Amino acid sequence: MKILTVTGYKGGVGKSVTAIHLATYFSEKGKTVLVDGDPNRTTLSWAARGKLPFTVADERQAMKMVASADYVVIDTPARPHSDDLKELAKGCELLVLPTAPDVLSLQPMLETARDLGEANYRALLTIVPPYPSKEGEQMREDLRRGGVPVFQTMIRRTSGFPKAALAGVSIRDIDDARARAAWNDYLSLGAEIMEILK
Repeated sequence: MKILTVTGYKGGVGKSVTAIHLATYFSEKGKTVLVDGDPNRTTLSWAARGKLPFTVADERQAMKMVASADYVVIDTPARPHSDDLKELAKGCELLVLPTAPDVLSLQPMLETARDLGEANYRALLTIVPPYPSKEGEQMREDLRRGGVPVFQTMIRRTSGFPKAALAGVSIRDIDDARARAAWNDYLSLGAEIMEILK
């Protein structure tokens, strides 16, 4: 069983969206369970509106569901305490830390990285404005210069994510070109994670 945890010190940066789409990616590789540990229950309510290709479990009932899973993706509350963050890191193969490419997100991301120390984690740039904006590339470089391990893949901003949430499906199942491009971002991210997990 491989366990991925999606977490961070800042809300509103695509944490639950990332958890859902990583679980969608891994559901194509084996039995996948997404554990909703966020008090907002975003992933549970997303799943209740439609059909996702994996099981979504409340954290209080997840133990029996994860026992036979190949992959477990955990969606956590925003702003965990630094001690909780270290415990989360011990309980998984990889922490995925979504962050938006803006100055308000940079400082919480650097604080998270500092508190994690040597843990196995990667920053993920999400809600990246489309070309010709260079905000995503600039922040990725800033994070690298700050010693923060960061995914090469960035998740672009698109109106497909709210459509997918409303329909209760992943963006993979929304039929338009921008949604397909966003799903390709998650396919690329999933491939990067598979390399890390080897």
